Amino acid sequence: MTSTIDRTTTLAWNSINVGDEVTPLEVPVTTTLIVAGAIASRDYMPVHHDRDFAKSQGSKDIFLNILTTNGLCVKFLHDWAGPEAMIKKLSIRLGVPAYPNDPLRFTGSVSEKWTGEGEGLIEVTFKAANSLG
Repeated sequence: MTSTIDRTTTLAWNSINVGDEVTPLEVPVTTTLIVAGAIASRDYMPVHHDRDFAKSQGSKDIFLNILTTNGLCVKFLHDWAGPEAMIKKLSIRLGVPAYPNDPLRFTGSVSEKWTGEGEGLIEVTFKAANSLG
């Protein structure tokens, strides 16, 4: 996985502004990542580890499962914000499958910033795209 930042400290809320770009992240989607993610999340649906089964279901290959996709979203945000940042809510909308050998490119920016419940909060709008969209 490639990211232009290796953050070991957490960004200060007062240093973040609406419009700030989140450091892009490129994730090489490999067969190993797909299968390992499915196993780690106990998703034994054959479309995530059995090419023949996936093809019999109309897919061109095995593909990344939703829980692994969620985990990569959190990684993208933590790589930018830092290890002490807390993800309070994550909403995703799936668009296209993530197949082996087609990297996911995460990009995004800060879309809102406010205080609530004694905390500094931000909202980040982002997407992960591959060659399919």
